[in-house]
Amino acid sequence: MPNPYLTLSQVEAIAREAHRRQTDKAGRPYAEHLAAVAEGVRVRGGSEEQIAAAWLHDAVEDGALSRQWLDEAALPGRVREMVLAVTKRDGEDHFAYTGRILATPGALLIKESDLAHNADPDRLAVLEPATRTRLTEKYAQVRGLLGLDGGVRPAEQRDQANPAAG
Repeated sequence: MPNPYLTLSQVEAIAREAHRRQTDKAGRPYAEHLAAVAEGVRVRGGSEEQIAAAWLHDAVEDGALSRQWLDEAALPGRVREMVLAVTKRDGEDHFAYTGRILATPGALLIKESDLAHNADPDRLAVLEPATRTRLTEKYAQVRGLLGLDGGVRPAEQRDQANPAAG
């Protein structure tokens, strides 16, 4: 019986194509960030669903793919839920945003990997000092609200992020 869902390779290809013309704040192809986040989820023990959500984590927020596309795509509901959990909404404060991530099983691991890549010193080093400072403070605040200070997650958050790793 064929799998009714997109494969991980198909999700990666869709994400790469959707972000094809986009660059990050340092002018690098955006797909490099997506690949780094997906790999970060993988090495942290994430499931295939979490890796798929990592490839798509910025697609709706950045307008690379529509919410309608996400709703109609051949994806497990958990993938959609994780993508929407890490999608920042217009005017949303950090408390509401991080609360949604913490309330969505599997989403914390994706955001942890996203923050790790965004806060990479080599990536930040090429930015203007004011931008680097602003982003460093923002990432630290979000990490704190998610309980990721020091790179160690509390056990209950680790279990929620990846129940299989509990």
